Amino acid sequence: MQGLADVRVIDFSTGYCGAYCTKLLADGGADVIKVESPQGDPLRRWSATGADLGDADSAIFRYLHTSKRSIVGSLADAAVQDLVTGADLVVEDYGARAALQSGAVGAAGDFDRSSLRQGRPYLVVLSISPFGLTGPLAERPATEFTVQAESGSILYRGRPDQPPIQGGGRISDWTAAAYAAPAALGAVWRARRTGIGDDIDFSIAEVNAIAASTFSDLSHHMAGRPPITTVCRNLETPSIEPARDGWIGFNTNAAHMFQGLLLMIERADLFDDADLASFGGRTRRRAEWEAILHAWTTQHDCAEIMTLAAELRVPCTQVYDGQSIFENEHLRERGVFVDNPDGFRQPRPPYLIDGSAPRPFTAAPKLGEHTGTIEARPRPSAVSSERAANAKLPFEGLRILDITSWWAGPSSTHFFALLGAEVWHVESITHLDGMRMTGYMFGRPDWWEWGHMFTAANTNKLGVTINIDDPAGKLLIDDLIRECDVVAENFVPRVIEKWGLSWEHIHKLNQRAIYLRMPAFGLSGPWRERPGFAQTMEQLTGMAWITGHLDDQPRIMRGPCDPIAGLHGATALMVALWEREQTGRGVFIESTMVEAALNCAAEQIIEYTAYGNLMTRSGNRSPQAAPQGVYACPGFEQWLAVSVETNAQWDGLVRALGEPAWAADPALSTRAGRRERHDAIDDALDAWAAAHELDDAVTLLLAHGVPAARCWDPRIQSRHPQMVARGFYEDLVHPSIGVHPVPTLPFKYSGVDRWTQRATPTLGQDTRDVLTRVLGKTEAECDQLELDGVIGTRPKGV
Repeated sequence: MQGLADVRVIDFSTGYCGAYCTKLLADGGADVIKVESPQGDPLRRWSATGADLGDADSAIFRYLHTSKRSIVGSLADAAVQDLVTGADLVVEDYGARAALQSGAVGAAGDFDRSSLRQGRPYLVVLSISPFGLTGPLAERPATEFTVQAESGSILYRGRPDQPPIQGGGRISDWTAAAYAAPAALGAVWRARRTGIGDDIDFSIAEVNAIAASTFSDLSHHMAGRPPITTVCRNLETPSIEPARDGWIGFNTNAAHMFQGLLLMIERADLFDDADLASFGGRTRRRAEWEAILHAWTTQHDCAEIMTLAAELRVPCTQVYDGQSIFENEHLRERGVFVDNPDGFRQPRPPYLIDGSAPRPFTAAPKLGEHTGTIEARPRPSAVSSERAANAKLPFEGLRILDITSWWAGPSSTHFFALLGAEVWHVESITHLDGMRMTGYMFGRPDWWEWGHMFTAANTNKLGVTINIDDPAGKLLIDDLIRECDVVAENFVPRVIEKWGLSWEHIHKLNQRAIYLRMPAFGLSGPWRERPGFAQTMEQLTGMAWITGHLDDQPRIMRGPCDPIAGLHGATALMVALWEREQTGRGVFIESTMVEAALNCAAEQIIEYTAYGNLMTRSGNRSPQAAPQGVYACPGFEQWLAVSVETNAQWDGLVRALGEPAWAADPALSTRAGRRERHDAIDDALDAWAAAHELDDAVTLLLAHGVPAARCWDPRIQSRHPQMVARGFYEDLVHPSIGVHPVPTLPFKYSGVDRWTQRATPTLGQDTRDVLTRVLGKTEAECDQLELDGVIGTRPKGV
């Protein structure tokens, strides 16, 4: 497979986000050239568990940099300039300032962003930064933790009676990288067809606003923006519960799942308890409900519970860590864990193309290993049709048949819809997309139009209803397959097999069609037919294991695994589009939700297999920072986030606090010393925050160079000054909901003023348009199809 073999990337980034973004490109076949200072990327000397690295590069660096090349230099060097001239893409993360406050990027003074595209109109430049390059927070000193705080992620997570908590394992950086790779590839795709490159202004905080709050702002808007008098964090129940031999994770997103759980715990007598069947009812009666549940779970082992849950189709998994994950039978049988060329174990890339991994690994490069040896390359040439040359968005003219549901699959096709593709989102009047059942629909005559998550995740799409179980509906689907470029689905395999939508069937109908299948657990293995949701992935992959307070149980992150799966699927689809350009034939993609999540939780696996060290949860603390935490200021839910990564930032914190005597202790002059005495520092910061208004505290700390932030409420995220200044939320008009704000894409293309063109479609809104315009059906034929229940605009029986 060629994939991205003709794409050259020059990578000036350091740290996790840029590295994983370019890893995804390298895994797809791209030639990634990493430009480093003489000191090298700081990740070369980093271990999250403090492992003794000796003279070797760290395992996490070697995981993130397989199949890349390394040179020592800077943008000021003529040789580096020559490489940029022959590149398609430059990736950098120097931020809006000359250098990030943490000092992690090295000699940023050598980097002149403005010079990159001078004389190189075809070049795409991806600039990754905490808050974006514009807006009031653009130049603010920041860390992963303060980005989580300002984006609404921290305040959304944890027990309502405890301080809010971060998502563990730098999840913001990993999730952002999953968005950044297809963002860059989309711009390169367009540049190859038009000769017009782009400057991509990419914001990690905006990724969090999408992936880590499940569209709470839109939910609050649809509820009428009531006064905020309660905390926004809560715990799903059932979620992670005690078993006899560990922690077991459940998810009951749908009513039949909760009923299956009641059968499993031998409490069918509760079927008629409508209050307990609701999320709100279980929350109000948490103590009663958990006593019922735990009376059963604590008497059974995780393996037994998982088997019973699978029989009843209740999403369920043991909560694994970086060691126990290797016991999972499904991952073992599928060969998910492979050897890194340097000896430790890691997850393979999370998708297969035509049954094979896109590219075999080569070992991560030594510092400067390829300096002076990389061949020159002429500037990329644009070969395109007139229509492509005039396209404003990368995927105008691309047609996608979208047979996906919930959030993971639709987030993949949504990405393409926002970048110009014509996406036909297919439901039926007998089986609505499950995401329609989330939100404030109760008591409304058109309740199926009020799912806030569905509304946020399907803008720009065309809404089509076709009953695929009906023979006439199956014929319509086959006709649409003949007319599209991509077919995408994310059902459990038995559903697709029931419909006869095999790769052989798709390919026979349309030899240029790409088939993207995104089942939760894959097309093979003992768990292939099990349903899986974001909560399941967080529980299984170790994400939950490293999220939670120090003295508490594991907690789910609440959201990111859906878009993580979807955006990995989008990257796989782009690799497939490149492959089709080479061969003229469609390809078959298997992109699994669980393996996408595993790649974003890989650090736990790597630390254990490389060094024998087990990562665990640390509350709001971090191996990268000390002190780090949230501290209550006066007032309701006024939480101050502070994150000190460097000694210079510590000195600034001491000055901001008025140089108290306790802070003069020489043991606090190093991060290791501060980590040892974190409890005492937290006590002092608790007392200091309690005496300062939140905004005053943030302003004072920032003035001294200390990364600090408000823990923003995600229910009012569209009102955040940074989001407002960058136009991240766009207003749309929906026939049922009216005017409403939706988050868009977490990046800006220089030539695009607005991402959304139309609101999420109502049920079946565009069925007749697609059938008449694309398939040539008459209105009379559509009338008969509606009369027969094959198409429609209202759920059957309503």
